[in-house]
Amino acid sequence: MSTASALYVGTVVHQRQRPKMHRLRYSVFSLLLDLDELDGLDRGLRLFGHNRTAVYSFWDKDHGTGEEGGLRTWVENHLAAAGLPHRGVRIRMLCYPRIFGYVFNPLTVYFCEDRDGNLLALLYEVCNTFMERHTYVIPAGGRSGSVVRHSCAKAMYVSPFVPMDCTYDFDILPPGEHVKIAINERDGQGNLLFASFTGHRRPLTDASLARALFTFPLMTMKVMAGIHWEAMRLWLKGVPVHRHQPSASRIASSVEHPVVRGGTQT
Repeated sequence: MSTASALYVGTVVHQRQRPKMHRLRYSVFSLLLDLDELDGLDRGLRLFGHNRTAVYSFWDKDHGTGEEGGLRTWVENHLAAAGLPHRGVRIRMLCYPRIFGYVFNPLTVYFCEDRDGNLLALLYEVCNTFMERHTYVIPAGGRSGSVVRHSCAKAMYVSPFVPMDCTYDFDILPPGEHVKIAINERDGQGNLLFASFTGHRRPLTDASLARALFTFPLMTMKVMAGIHWEAMRLWLKGVPVHRHQPSASRIASSVEHPVVRGGTQT
């Protein structure tokens, strides 16, 4: 089964700079899902389901506005709001699937391309553990070679150990044989937290999904467990806690302007 959708196996790295050094590294995998292939994947894969119970599943309710069947329209509306072509675009999203019905996606990245394969925009859908999510819509300017570099102000509370008055610097290697999603979060004092996912491509088949199930058992549950484990470690280190600032709307978005940045992210 040859598809534009794929499975990316790799590692997540977090490196905190202040006020205490803290580093973590986990082996994970993500799915790259072409929205136009979801129904075909549902029919062609025994281990994957779209809007239905399966070992691995993708549910529309976990993204966008949560409306079943409305994800493509949601993305197209954001592209239109950004003044970009939005009809007939190719939309691929990099995310964790539900595994045995459970998932938490801290970040989902949507890659939006025109019919010729040119990248039009990236949507960064950020979720927190308070069931809030904010999507940053950024046109695909700010390229440095094959890497897309974006910056935007933080608009939603995410971690109790990071203040709200911060800026995200995204460095993105769009999916090919490899993919890289790197985020440097900084405040008025400089770099604060670096996070990245780097993965290499595998075909999305029942065989690759079965291998992932045994290599990364209950991965999505471990993601949430890891979040709380690392939070406890930070608290024990005495990192200051910032109280939750509720979002005005549980589901929100903002259209940002691309900011060209130089330099190389490490």
